[in-house]
This record gives sequence, C-alpha cells and structure tokens, in this order.
Amino acid sequence: MFPATSSDPHADPQAWLHQTAALFRSLAPAVDFCSLRIVDERSDYLGVRQDVLQPPSTSQSRGAMVSVVHRGGYGYAATSDLSAAGLREAIHRAMDWAARSAGHSVIDFTRIELPRPQGRYASPGVTAPVQRARREIIDLLMAESKACRTDARIVDWSASLWTSATDQLYATADGAEAFQQFRQVMPSLSVSANAGADTQTRSFAGGGLCRQGDLSVLLDSGFVGSGPRLAAEAIALLEAPNCPTGRMDLLLMPSQMMLQIHESIGHPLELDRILGDERNFAGTSFVTLDMFGHYQYGSPLLNISFDPTRAEELASYGWDDEGTPASKVFVIRDGVLQHPLGGSISQARAAMAGHAVGGAASARASSWNRPPLDRMSNLNVEPGDSTLDEMIASVERGVLMDGNISWSIDDSRNKFQFGCEYGRLIENGELKGVVRNPNYRGISASFWRSLRAVGNAGTLEVMGTPFCGKAEPSQIIRVGHASPACLFSDVEVFGAEA
Repeated sequence: MFPATSSDPHADPQAWLHQTAALFRSLAPAVDFCSLRIVDERSDYLGVRQDVLQPPSTSQSRGAMVSVVHRGGYGYAATSDLSAAGLREAIHRAMDWAARSAGHSVIDFTRIELPRPQGRYASPGVTAPVQRARREIIDLLMAESKACRTDARIVDWSASLWTSATDQLYATADGAEAFQQFRQVMPSLSVSANAGADTQTRSFAGGGLCRQGDLSVLLDSGFVGSGPRLAAEAIALLEAPNCPTGRMDLLLMPSQMMLQIHESIGHPLELDRILGDERNFAGTSFVTLDMFGHYQYGSPLLNISFDPTRAEELASYGWDDEGTPASKVFVIRDGVLQHPLGGSISQARAAMAGHAVGGAASARASSWNRPPLDRMSNLNVEPGDSTLDEMIASVERGVLMDGNISWSIDDSRNKFQFGCEYGRLIENGELKGVVRNPNYRGISASFWRSLRAVGNAGTLEVMGTPFCGKAEPSQIIRVGHASPACLFSDVEVFGAEA
C-alpha cells in the first residue's frame, strides 16, 4: 500500500519517497531519535544455457524500517505497508522494543550521536542510462552462448545478466533526508570442458564482474566476445599437467585477489565480529581490539582502503544505512592495521570497552526488513608501481593463478585454502605452460606479510560479488573489490590429489 497522495513510485521515485517520509514525520513520536529507511528494489535476470533461453525472472521488494532511540533504549521494526496505518504500527513496535531494551542493552544509545544526512547519491547508470530492450539483451547472451561451443569436449556453457535498480531514502523525524539511487550490472559467462573423469571450467572474470552503472559495462569490460577465449582455456586445462606442489612464488590476478581480500582481510576486520556478535554463526576473528594502530598485518607494500566513493564499484554509496556520510578510510596502511570495519554503534561499543579504534561508514543492511550490520562495501588494494611483466620477470619459480573455484577458511578467518580455475607456470622470469587444479594455502597475517610486489594501476581491475553472507536472520549483501595483480613469496602451492 502507498500513501494516498502518492502517484506511481517509478514515475518519480524521489517525489514518492519524499511523500512517504513526510507521512512518517506526521506520525513520528516525541522520542530522542526516530528514523525511517525506505528501500524499493527491482531485479531482472536473463539467462541462456547451452543455447536455450532460461525462464526470465523479475522480482520487486519494497518496504521500510523504522528505528527509535529513547531513554537509552533502541528498537526497530519493518513493514511493507507504507500507508499511515502501516507506518504507525511499525513506529509503535519500534518504540516498544526501545522501551524494553532501555537499561538492559550493552550500550546506552543516548551516548551515540546519530547522523542527520542531507543530499543525493546516484550510480553512473542513473544519470546516463543506456536503454536496451530485453530482446536485444537476450540476443547478446545467445550470441555469446553460441560462440562458446568450439570443441566437442565443451559439455556445458551459459551466459546471463542480472540487473538491479534500487531507490532508497533515509529520513529522520527532525527533517534530514538522504536520497540514493543504485543501478547494478552483474553479468556471468561460464564454459566447462570434459575428458573422461576430468572436468575443467573457465568463467569470465572468475564470476566477479559486478559493477554499478548501465549496460555499457558489458562492452567496457570485454564481456562481449569473450566466449571463444574461455572455451579455449577450458580445453587447454584438460590437456595441461597438474599444478606442481611445493613452496614457491605466487602471482594472483585480480579475480583471485578479490576472494583473498574478502575472506582474509574483510571479514576478520568487521568490528561486530571482533566484538563477538557473529561467533555462533559466521564465526569470530583472529583480530583483537588491541591490535589496531600497531599490528603488522602485511608487508609495507600493503595498503587497503575502504572506499564507498568509487562510483563504478559495486557497493558505492553516499551514506551508509545509519546515515553516516561515506568516505575513503585506510584500514591497513603500509602493512599496519589502522581501523576496523565498524559503523557508529559498533565504534561506540568498542570505545566503552576502552578501545577508541575508529571505523567507517560501514553499517549496511541487505534489505528494508533487516537492520544494519558492520559490512564491507568496497574494500580495495591500492595499486603499487610494478608492471605485470616486471613481476613475472622477478620470479625464479612460481605459479600465476586466476579465477577462484573453491575456498575454505576457518571460523576465525585465519587459516585458509583456496583453489583457482586457471594456472600458468613461471620459470626463470618467463611465463610458461598452463597447469590445472592450482591451489594454495596459508595463514592470513603471515601470507600478507609475504607480499613482495603490488601491480600498478595498469593491472588493476574493478570486481565484486553480490553474495556476501552474514548474520541471523541471514543477510546477503553486495560487496566491491578493486585490486591490481599481486606477487607473494614462499607460498605453499599444490595441485589436485592423484
């Protein structure tokens, strides 16, 4: 249901959201703080598998979360009924939870100065959209699919496009409003080849091409026309020897660096996880509050930024879901741990424990019916000054790995083992033949301390994933990772077991 004064929300989403916010203010109670976060998201999925169009899928989700802080208590409630009656009921339930939690919470919420944001943020695809008919997109995916079957050993292949459009408004009872529009493009292309008991798969960008913007992303990224290359690489993997086993140099391309950053830096630095919130479900962290400011997380070449301001990256925004303005924050600088990924509430909890560790605008919710949590947005490796050729030339014995295919990491995000789709031997400074089933393992901090070279901006790629999971009830959220190629020394590398 919509406010009686509202027209079609999609005809003028900003006007409709402002009308709903005005209705909310007319109902808002006399409390210390009250906010409304409205989210309207539409998603479309088109896919082709083995040259057969799969059933198209369209979904829409629209609703709001009311948050109330009063007398030290905090409560929230969600509703998909955006009429006066629906908002009034959500406000009542949030007030009730605030009253129940007052004096019984781990934190006194009157000590937190919650932001009052004002302004607008828009993805590149909002301001300069490229409109394409669904038929044109299907034709593009079908052409890419048909180009994949270059050999009788190609047994499975698929091409798909998932797009999402989100209009969001964060409003407070005392007049603040931040309007945001996101347009996200998430294509996929995968080719599998088989010979006997062996099956090998190559995917475009390791499945990690996910960005904000319009459909020009498909052209700018090289997605169009990549099918035959992936098919040739899948066939080459069938014919390749197994990856060698031993300690050696490891050159990771951006599609694998994305996973390495995500699992062994992003998740361990989530402040609510460090504070113990996730230990019964998603795990804890080897990082402790007393490490910030001095702990040597990686080599001096390692610089990691939390950066929601990079417009084309998947998880960019102007404000987080607590209304904190987005800004670029170095969580690791020159290898030294600086700040956790923690929003305003988690930062206050850490300060109460005697650790003023700072944080970022990192409080994010997966939808209107979930509360904000400490999450990655865009977590990036800042580029260095090495070219790809220079890094290869410096390696006496090693393996280049590209495209993640498997991952395993313990519940403190410390010990890990990752596998990649594609490998190339490096011997005496030269790139050699393809190897299949390349894997490596390590321990997060010692692995990052072995970082020997960081690629320059020419090796950097903007990647992302729409499937980062956390929390109970579950929240699946979109995360961006931009990274150059990176070279590590003395890593335990191994192939598949015979």
